[in-house]
Amino acid sequence: MQKNRPLGVTIIAILAVIGGIGSLLSGFAVLAIIPLLGIILGGILIIIGLAYFVVAYGLWKGLNWAWTITLIVSAIGIIVGIGSIVVGNTGAIFHVIIDGIVIYYLYRPNVKAYFGK
Repeated sequence: MQKNRPLGVTIIAILAVIGGIGSLLSGFAVLAIIPLLGIILGGILIIIGLAYFVVAYGLWKGLNWAWTITLIVSAIGIIVGIGSIVVGNTGAIFHVIIDGIVIYYLYRPNVKAYFGK
């Protein structure tokens, strides 16, 4: 594993933390607004938010599994984004582009080396 964290990995980790905060806040809001169904949906959002924090930590530390999870989540994001575009959500093109950039970046030699790949 290389010593210095690439700038892009730092940016992706920070974005993961922001996503985690957003998911946590959304989860707590759903819990407060929707009494019964909110427990299930809010709980799922809270778990997703916590998972974002775990992945951000893994990216920050250059852990091998974080590279893999980020790659998988980005690929799923592209698939979901394309589906959203097909049904008329043209704004999803930005998510598809960002996920594509993340996947491209993860395969850069210095980034792979940072994660021990």
